[in-house]
Amino acid sequence: MRRRTAIQLISAFCLAGPAWAVETKTAVELGSFAWSDPAGWFGGFSALHVSADGQNMMVLSDRATLVYARILREGDAISGVEITGKWPILSSTGQPLTGSSGDSEGLAVAPDGSFFISFERVHRVAHYSAPGSKARVLPRPKAFDQLPNNGSFEALAIDGKQRLYTLTEKGRTEDGDILVYRWNGQVWSTPFVLPQRGRFLPVAADFGPDGRLYVLERSVSLMGFRSRLRRWRLQDDTPTGEEVLFTTGMGGHDNLEGVSIWRDERGRLRATMVSDDNFLALQRTELVEYLLPD
Repeated sequence: MRRRTAIQLISAFCLAGPAWAVETKTAVELGSFAWSDPAGWFGGFSALHVSADGQNMMVLSDRATLVYARILREGDAISGVEITGKWPILSSTGQPLTGSSGDSEGLAVAPDGSFFISFERVHRVAHYSAPGSKARVLPRPKAFDQLPNNGSFEALAIDGKQRLYTLTEKGRTEDGDILVYRWNGQVWSTPFVLPQRGRFLPVAADFGPDGRLYVLERSVSLMGFRSRLRRWRLQDDTPTGEEVLFTTGMGGHDNLEGVSIWRDERGRLRATMVSDDNFLALQRTELVEYLLPD
């Protein structure tokens, strides 16, 4: 999310939506860690992927920068972060992406270590064989051209069959549902939609080790940010068993935009999230973790 958009969002007043009949589970907040670095490139983190052991992460900035880092822990709490690598996100011709073409938002890592990145403004998804490699842009259906300029592919996730899913932040069906696009390695399809609930908008997604689809959502008002985490089981391309895992109060966290689901050494399901500070002094980069029910 860009600086001007952030200021517009903070200036907008959004009321909570109506109640609905969805099962609510209880997630437990483990803590938050304020991550900082004096480098000018640091900030604007919109997506992350945490390793299976919870000790390392890939973090993506919305200014086309990819970061590798080690997560330091004391018990259940994050105690520090050590940056171990940084690369510019490249175009298909090998040039660093800048401006509107470099609005990188979503990140999904394949089993072979390669990864996909989704972009807003110039709506597309690209595959990268390794950090610092050239982009291989996936085919772009004409439908992508109709998506909102700054409200398309914030969320990106890959399932156990290595199929790629991306959700639109603001693009909706005629019935108001959230659009879900899937890439099966050959073509894009829209296998299902997700229900829009209230004023929250999807900003990140992940498939957990339990096979369920997790979607992190955000709502913004004059008072700050709210976050919500929902999940579904997918059965024959039908999302079922919708659950709300947590909904934060206003200002409970900063602008959470990335989520990664993993199991710790005790077999507990965790969600690690990162906030986008929009390169604004009044915000901060925050790593937040919750313990999730199975």
